[in-house]
Amino acid sequence: MAPSGKMEDPEKNPRERVLIIEDEVALAEGLAYNLRREGFEVAQATDGKTGLDMAKANPPDVVLLDMMLPGIPGVDILRELRANEKTKKVLVIILSAKSEESDQVVGFSMGADDYVTKPFSVKVLLERIKALKRRKAEGEPVAMTERPLHAGPIRIDQVRHKAFLNGRELDLTPTEFRLLQCLAAQPGRAFTRRHLMEASIGDGAVVLERTIDVHIKTLRRKLEDDSLVETVRGVGYRFRE
Repeated sequence: MAPSGKMEDPEKNPRERVLIIEDEVALAEGLAYNLRREGFEVAQATDGKTGLDMAKANPPDVVLLDMMLPGIPGVDILRELRANEKTKKVLVIILSAKSEESDQVVGFSMGADDYVTKPFSVKVLLERIKALKRRKAEGEPVAMTERPLHAGPIRIDQVRHKAFLNGRELDLTPTEFRLLQCLAAQPGRAFTRRHLMEASIGDGAVVLERTIDVHIKTLRRKLEDDSLVETVRGVGYRFRE
């Protein structure tokens, strides 16, 4: 679908720019109207591919990202934004109808700066955008992925994308790193295989749920302690509390 509200050259326009990637047109239009009233420059996309292309071509200050999008799912867009040198520092606020805590943990573990559940107050969303911008301007860590994670003998440097066991760096694949990152972010919480697939592989990938079992097996071997990642029968896995 064609984008709405073409972004201007940032060197000619000092206003902060927001990209809304949302397929609910009425919601997107309402957000755009209120953001423009607050002085933001706004661009819109109603499908994942268009939104991702727009973000890469002209990185905005903030992305408001729906998770359930046609074309490319929101979780894959988020992963692409964080992997791209030009967009890895862009503030990303997830807009989602999924309100379960485990869904939010997956979003944060993938690099979201904030997570807002639908329906929401536009005024509250505007205040959260402003708060994130203030913290970034003051040099404070904004995203959960900027903060080191500590869980038992594990330390995860989320900025450098490295994990350590008792001070020794682990040789993890990208999928294993994201699995560990998701699990260690909330020790004791059980994650379903579906949630772990979304966090480590992406919900657009065509894989069997049992694929996660294979990755968990290799991760446990590298952690040298099977008890760190526990099996929750009938559910999935959790990091030892």
